[in-house]
Amino acid sequence: MTDALRPAGTAPTLEDVARTAGVSRATVSRVINGVRNVDPAIQEAVRRAVSVTGYAPNRAARSLVTRRTDAVALVVSGAGVEPDDGGAAGEGAFTAQVFADPFFGRVVTGVVNSLRPRGMHPVLMFAETSRAREEVVEYLRQGSADGALIVSTHAEDPLPGMITEAGLAAVLYARPARPVGISYVDLAHRDGARLAAEHLLARGCRRIATISGPLDVPAGRERLAGFQDALTRQGSSVPPVAEGRFTQESGEAAMERLLAEHPDLDGVFAANDLMATGACHVLREHGRRVPEDVAVIGFDDSSAASACRPPLTTVRQPVEDMAAEMAGLLLDRLAAPDRPMTSVIFEPVLVVRDSA
Repeated sequence: MTDALRPAGTAPTLEDVARTAGVSRATVSRVINGVRNVDPAIQEAVRRAVSVTGYAPNRAARSLVTRRTDAVALVVSGAGVEPDDGGAAGEGAFTAQVFADPFFGRVVTGVVNSLRPRGMHPVLMFAETSRAREEVVEYLRQGSADGALIVSTHAEDPLPGMITEAGLAAVLYARPARPVGISYVDLAHRDGARLAAEHLLARGCRRIATISGPLDVPAGRERLAGFQDALTRQGSSVPPVAEGRFTQESGEAAMERLLAEHPDLDGVFAANDLMATGACHVLREHGRRVPEDVAVIGFDDSSAASACRPPLTTVRQPVEDMAAEMAGLLLDRLAAPDRPMTSVIFEPVLVVRDSA
């Protein structure tokens, strides 16, 4: 029905959009609800028809019918260690750490860019204590969000298991440390660390050390194992290791330990860019030039890599793409709850700058 034929005061309907686009009402509904397996040309035709007709979904009415909120919980879940003060100080420190790490901003960007065109929005939640985890599960049980995207920072985190046991839709960033019936996206961490090792060797570095991530986190263990394996396969000795916590301060402390124990080192691989930045600061303080005296490679290709001086050579983790894929997997799960669990593994790329 055109605007000229529609009775005064009536709003455009799905039927109007379908007629204008030349498709069925069901197809229009699938496009508007963000179902991914619709031909791109048909999606574009429906979007044009929406624009032409001026159709606007009545979200309140649709929610009553579909039981959907068009909101997704984006949950940053922390370690299972409870703060001594009952929660306030520990919660504040955890939140501050999250916002200080450029990784989490990239996750939010990828999620928002994926959800926004579908008319959906993330609700940011933190779950670093048992109380906060229970609140997340209850929030989802009450139907306040359609599902959860979980970014977990600790191998012993019980939240993914709690959500799946409750029968709630969720997708996890990074492979779970223990078997859980949940879809996830992850990076081939070992391959990324191998790229770093091969690059340091190709530069002629022979006295190589590494600043690992926390070894209670799967990504930390995988990056260390991949780096060690690559060096030993090339005939090098197992590198000295100083463990960090994925923060710049821990990278500085680790670099101090490595220099004290191995003052002749000529190459360093840090398991993320923040720690690599910390390593560069300490090397400069000790009069070591980067990369002339010590080559440094980071991991992630975050904003910290380009802000570092010199700019970091690093292993790129396509966080925005991975977060967008995580959101897409959740939407697929919501559209078809019985579909099998899915894992998507992304490949790393070495980005060569000035530090190595």
